Amino acid sequence: MGKAFIVSSYRGSPQPERLAEYAGPARKAFEANGGRFIVRSLPVHTYEDGLSERTIIIEFASVEKAMAAYESPAYQAARKLLGPVSRDVRVVEQAD
Repeated sequence: MGKAFIVSSYRGSPQPERLAEYAGPARKAFEANGGRFIVRSLPVHTYEDGLSERTIIIEFASVEKAMAAYESPAYQAARKLLGPVSRDVRVVEQAD
């Protein structure tokens, strides 16, 4: 099995104060589970039906590690700090 990635694309802008509260604990939770942040920014440009909102990509050694990080109690506690915001969050495998 190859590497896996959590890809999170926001569909709306989170409240800045909630994002600030969420960012530190979320990062610690993912890094504690072997995650390495590859992308954490707004798009430089969007095509087709893309939204100009935050995109996060976190690399893990495997699908299992990515899923364990997302489902971890530490991340779930951090997630609650973000409050109601619409996101598309996926776990994907590295191409061969």
